[in-house]
Amino acid sequence: MILSQVLASAVSLIDIAMLGRLGPNTLAAVGYVTQFFWLSHAVLMAIGVAGVALMSRALGAGDPAGARAALGGCLVVAVGVSAALTTLLLSAPRPILGLLNATPDVIETALPYLQLMMLSTLLFAVSVTLESGFRAARDTRTPLWIAAVVTAVKTGLNALLIFGLAGFPAWGLVGAGIATLVAQAIAIALLFGSSRRRALRPALGLGLRDLARARRDLGHVTRIAAPAVLERVVLNLALMDYFAMLGHYGPSALAAYTVGVRMMSFSWIPGIGFSAAAATLVGHALGARDPDAATRAGWRAVRFSLAVSILLGLGFAWLRMPIARLFTDDASVLAALGPFMLTLALSQPLLGLHFTLSGALRGAGNTIAPLLAAAVGNWALRVPLAFTFTRLDLPLFWMWLALVFDHLARAIWVSWTFSRGRWREHSLARTAPPPGR
Repeated sequence: MILSQVLASAVSLIDIAMLGRLGPNTLAAVGYVTQFFWLSHAVLMAIGVAGVALMSRALGAGDPAGARAALGGCLVVAVGVSAALTTLLLSAPRPILGLLNATPDVIETALPYLQLMMLSTLLFAVSVTLESGFRAARDTRTPLWIAAVVTAVKTGLNALLIFGLAGFPAWGLVGAGIATLVAQAIAIALLFGSSRRRALRPALGLGLRDLARARRDLGHVTRIAAPAVLERVVLNLALMDYFAMLGHYGPSALAAYTVGVRMMSFSWIPGIGFSAAAATLVGHALGARDPDAATRAGWRAVRFSLAVSILLGLGFAWLRMPIARLFTDDASVLAALGPFMLTLALSQPLLGLHFTLSGALRGAGNTIAPLLAAAVGNWALRVPLAFTFTRLDLPLFWMWLALVFDHLARAIWVSWTFSRGRWREHSLARTAPPPGR
């Protein structure tokens, strides 16, 4: 899972490394589009969280038909939500970009890229749901090799279509969007084909009967997915608000944030990987009605996540400027990027902690606690602090510091919730005993 996320982050960094050569305006345009792209992806990944929770519990209880029905329900919900978001954003893209204080020239640069990236979310809805199914079935190797293929395709098409190599047209930002669409289509084909393998067919081999049953299970999917989706919406709306306030400091600050988040995403990967592992193992343990094993799996994932995130945080803090120069040579962007990377690097243990425990809670079907943690961290701390700092016209570093308080609040909230243990009883009360028990 961690290696798959490394490849996904590598694709993101390749985009920035290539598009960064097209100038600060292009980077700013990518930053604005990324806010909506992340919002859509976050919502779809939240639906995938519901799939992991329901499927892993069904598989732990020895019910592969129930797992297929949960997968089908998540697929229906994901495609429907993706279509709604894409229609909404593409119906009035200029006014929506204007809400984030994008300048007219940046809006015109961003518009075709926004259209292509939002269309790619329709494909991502299918691929992320299928990938969640593999994860719930404890197969994380298949998504890894598929991610490797997709990374190679995306990288090659980027080079051809952004810069016009080998006789292809130099489409710049539009070329990056087309490359994303093609890569997502290939991912779907490979994931669907792999799901038909004999070993995985009982859990992942969807048929018409499974989709018919999925309609009856949409209530279960919605009950778990709704708070997770709302969490991502709350989080990403706060990020958009924060990004808009960064516009107060000019294009260089926006470009630094866009580049810095992409680079630092590598250091978040252990938290994401251990979060996924915790969700799957907690779900399987609760499906087998063994809450003690679920608790042990959660804390074990936390120990691993903290150890790795501390090491990566120290490494990124030490090497932040040499790494930054690989992605931009603009002096003003570098001046803002150094302190931003240092702040994020020192926040890594907090991220690792709340990522992992949030995953464990989601695996138990508790998607309320991560939602409340995100709401408190972002809307009680990050956004109000950023608003205050901009009104006081404080230096840009204070904006970066607001992120630390956000992650600290979330880490405290989910740690307290997991330690209390009420999620164990609530989850077991909703889980039918396995067959024969």
